[in-house]
Amino acid sequence: MSEPAGELALSHRAEILRLSGITRAFQPGTPMETWVLKGIDLRLLAGELVALTGPSGSGKSTLLNQIGLLDYPTSGQLWINGTETAQLNDHERTELRNRAIGFVFQFHHLIHAFTVLDNVLMPLMIRHGKPSPADRALAVQLLTDMGLADHAHKPASQISGGQQQRVAIARALVTRPALLLADEPTGNLDTQSANTVFELFQHINQQYDCAILVVTHDPGLAARCQRTLTLVDGRMT
Repeated sequence: MSEPAGELALSHRAEILRLSGITRAFQPGTPMETWVLKGIDLRLLAGELVALTGPSGSGKSTLLNQIGLLDYPTSGQLWINGTETAQLNDHERTELRNRAIGFVFQFHHLIHAFTVLDNVLMPLMIRHGKPSPADRALAVQLLTDMGLADHAHKPASQISGGQQQRVAIARALVTRPALLLADEPTGNLDTQSANTVFELFQHINQQYDCAILVVTHDPGLAARCQRTLTLVDGRMT
């Protein structure tokens, strides 16, 4: 039997993320030992848009910290863009994270005194200093994609909350990451703004072939993703 067209298309895409048997224990070997992740296996391909759901306390934030290389697993293996991360030192992990991963959070953490454009350019300015003309052109293009080109030179404090979240998405994409991690990106927005942000994720997914993992409590948003993963008591179901 032949594969469905969608599955066939995905089967030929690059593997961006793979987790094998990832565990995370806090205070292991003590009476306070707590196992938060209990053997997580996960695979994401370029161009996938995947929701991660689960009740509070199920380990979603801990798992996102593992994938984002912000924390170390107790055991297991994690590959990003074909690089196995267990043997990397802190400097190498930081370089891989900055090169391959973009982050979008529930709170956008923009610098309100800076312009919208400068907020988008911030990751590149931290990395290279003064942005190049190519950097600025990419940032402007991303703002155009987000429907914010007319706001590029306004202070970030002068745009709405939904617009600020779109700026945060542009900022996450300016480094052209292979993987975008979004932690409750619509949790602080009204319904219309949340729908706009999700439509942007769909656009990013198609335009930039970026693998996107969205942590959400919103079942409607999860249902619009290509597939949904559920984490319960530290295990994927």
